Amino acid sequence: MIDSASQPARSDPAAATGRDFTTLVRAGCEGYVLQGIGLPVAAYVFHAVKLALFVLGWMLFVGSPWRLGAWWNADVAFQKAFLWACLVEVLGCGCMSGPLGFHIWPPFTAFLHFLRPGTTKQAPWPSLPLLGGCTRSWLDVALYAAFVASLLRALGAPAVGPSQLVPVVVLLPLCAVADKTIALAARVEHHFAMIVCFLLGGNWIAGCKAVQLAIWFWAGVSKLTVAFGYVIPVMTVNNPLVRSAAVRRRMFVAYPDDLRPSRLGRTMAHAGTFLEFAAPLTLLFVTGPGPLLAAGMTFVLLLHGFILGNMPAGAVFEWNLLSLYAAFFLFVGHPHVTVLDVDSLPLAIYLVVGLVALPLVGNLVPAKVSFLVSMRYYAGNWAWSAWLFRGDSHRKLDRLKRASPLFREQLERFAPAEAASMDSRGMAFRSLHLQGRCLGLLLPRALGGRPFEEYRYVDGENVAGSVLGWNFGEGHLCDDRLLSCVQEQCRFEDGELRAIVVESQPLLRRTLHWRIFDAARGLLAEGHAHLDDLAQRAPWDYGEV
Repeated sequence: MIDSASQPARSDPAAATGRDFTTLVRAGCEGYVLQGIGLPVAAYVFHAVKLALFVLGWMLFVGSPWRLGAWWNADVAFQKAFLWACLVEVLGCGCMSGPLGFHIWPPFTAFLHFLRPGTTKQAPWPSLPLLGGCTRSWLDVALYAAFVASLLRALGAPAVGPSQLVPVVVLLPLCAVADKTIALAARVEHHFAMIVCFLLGGNWIAGCKAVQLAIWFWAGVSKLTVAFGYVIPVMTVNNPLVRSAAVRRRMFVAYPDDLRPSRLGRTMAHAGTFLEFAAPLTLLFVTGPGPLLAAGMTFVLLLHGFILGNMPAGAVFEWNLLSLYAAFFLFVGHPHVTVLDVDSLPLAIYLVVGLVALPLVGNLVPAKVSFLVSMRYYAGNWAWSAWLFRGDSHRKLDRLKRASPLFREQLERFAPAEAASMDSRGMAFRSLHLQGRCLGLLLPRALGGRPFEEYRYVDGENVAGSVLGWNFGEGHLCDDRLLSCVQEQCRFEDGELRAIVVESQPLLRRTLHWRIFDAARGLLAEGHAHLDDLAQRAPWDYGEV
């Protein structure tokens, strides 16, 4: 992706296989800054085609693509846009699918996993009769299939009304009781919230405006941490369109030795935070066409245009495009409607809980609420985990029913030359973020004195994608609760599988709660890391500095 003539000589991450942590991560960081995660152009073509099919699929349920101007602002078009997006996401064909979601084959795994009895699940209450447990039952499969069918039924109807919406709104909570992964995959905080507005609100446009404004506002709140300053440089250098090695280096203080965010990187992060506040706080006060509406829509276009233009890992293209459409439909198409026009008490209660109470608790006590429900999108402030398999013990995961193997195993099958390099760059991606610098700090404690070379590092994100069939940056899906489910089925011996689990930073505090687990023995250690201390560490530092 980068002209090799413009790059300095650097370590080859692939050649570092089997080497110590510092060597692997330093080589990975140097490669990542100059080339990003290293996916081929075909991966981006795949996602471009998928995005086009996403739009065409919506049009098939609404109207002719050749007459878009005649129906784009019709109520049914907007309603079906969110029903369609909810279906695409819960099938696993949206965010975090395909190569940019670290799924090579199959590129879409959620529906394959959710429709198969015996697969691993994350029940909120594992001891609950009928819907609890760690593995999927035929009842779980039936509920998921019924939810998918209810979305298809609503999409196929000429008009969307209570008879189409009630089954959707009833079935997703039931699916969530059986497996919270399904509710998160369906984007319960956004797509499902819009569907609830369609059902409960007489003037549902007012409720939908509240949902969209909350999405932007809380995303802005989530950026009010020092961690976000590290996100934009890491995202920018992963952009295949940024071909200048000089620009990539300028994202950091002094490549390759000091990979803290540069002044340019921090300024870009501040600009992003400004847009995420400016868009909702401007559009909130729009009561008709005029300069305020024009300013608010400009902020929205800049915000989502920047995200789409960076083509970030996670494949969030459909979600960003849908948010742009929502902005035009809700605020340009209906400028006179305000959030004060919500005319339903049940909907008002739902909105206060879903748009105010849960995000507030999720920011103050992040361990209690999913980062998606808290609307803390791509802020660098996320819970995460590192799974460490000694020797070939990762092969015990083959005892699980899974739709796909670990990402490294997919690479070994389809792109073996890239497998070792991707491991190195994966650790680099994690460690370049401020919170990811806990990895090098905690590894010696987790390994109990054994050398790092004896273990295979797998990011918890990739474990969840394989074991649960879906992942999207939600560290609570790959923490000690998943470890317990995996241990129940795989029976790792003492020391064969260790996990480092790091919680996100609570708003108004500057520490991270971390825990270390052994699959067989349980909790081994826990403590807190201070962000100021992490900022003094290089991504490749190992142990105490």
